Amino acid sequence: MPYRVAVLLFPSFSNLCLANAVEPLRAANTLSRRDLYRWQFAGLDAGQVLSSSGLPVTPELRLAEMPAADLLLVMPSYGHRELARPGTLRALRAAASRAGAVAGLDTGSLLLAAAGLMDGYRATSHWDVLSEFEETFPEVEVVRDRFVIDRDRLSCGGATTTLELMLELIARQHGAMLSLDVAALFMHGERPGALPRLPGLAGDRTLRAAAALMRRHLETPLAVPEIARRLGIGQRSLETRCRAAAGRTPQSLYAAIRMAEAFRLAEETSLSVAEIAGRVGYADASAMTRAFRREFGAAPQEVRRRARRS
Repeated sequence: MPYRVAVLLFPSFSNLCLANAVEPLRAANTLSRRDLYRWQFAGLDAGQVLSSSGLPVTPELRLAEMPAADLLLVMPSYGHRELARPGTLRALRAAASRAGAVAGLDTGSLLLAAAGLMDGYRATSHWDVLSEFEETFPEVEVVRDRFVIDRDRLSCGGATTTLELMLELIARQHGAMLSLDVAALFMHGERPGALPRLPGLAGDRTLRAAAALMRRHLETPLAVPEIARRLGIGQRSLETRCRAAAGRTPQSLYAAIRMAEAFRLAEETSLSVAEIAGRVGYADASAMTRAFRREFGAAPQEVRRRARRS
């Protein structure tokens, strides 16, 4: 079943926040060739809702009519104080009872807190209102992070962090590889050389940073002690974390990343095997071909022929 997302828009919502919430879901569907996510737009009332820059959006339904959803995104952006009226807060509580999780985007977490929906949770918001958040809602553990996922409550600080929150959501639900591919589509973060499909990487920031270093140093691979030094941790700590999260050594992870890039080059370019070998840190094309065959069960030329036939 697709993951159902309801997007609640308030007057003067941020266009950028909206795009960063929905476009990653659309990209995940496109890249996976599956209907992973479906979304609907809702408003408090019927009729158009104007963004802060005057873009009109006509929600498909009123919030009171919202069916059950897996996630409700609350997007007030500007004017959250004026929106915290009793009728609005009642409608939010009712809608939250029909959603598996609720997310406050930008100042949305303050509006959710005003409705009592953040009590006992960790949450964040735009840095301009964090002090107000802490002072006004002592029942909420306000943290100064870019985004927060605490059980069935999500929050983030603004438009850019909305993208980061959605990428994390995609990673948790469908793996790090799809999340990285979506991020690359929007030129966000590291260009993937592609990572091997290891879901454990998604939950460990240190390992994601290690993988990013590995991707940036394919032609002249770094030694594992040097990677650990650049990350500010010991080599033994890096090895322990890698085994725990990815089930392999750092050397094995590095080799898998190099082979993933070799596979991409074989499938998508006309580079010779020797050129591909050089791009992924092999001085000997024959050695690279043997490693490639062990990893994928076929030589680079076979992978290229299959790709051209499809």
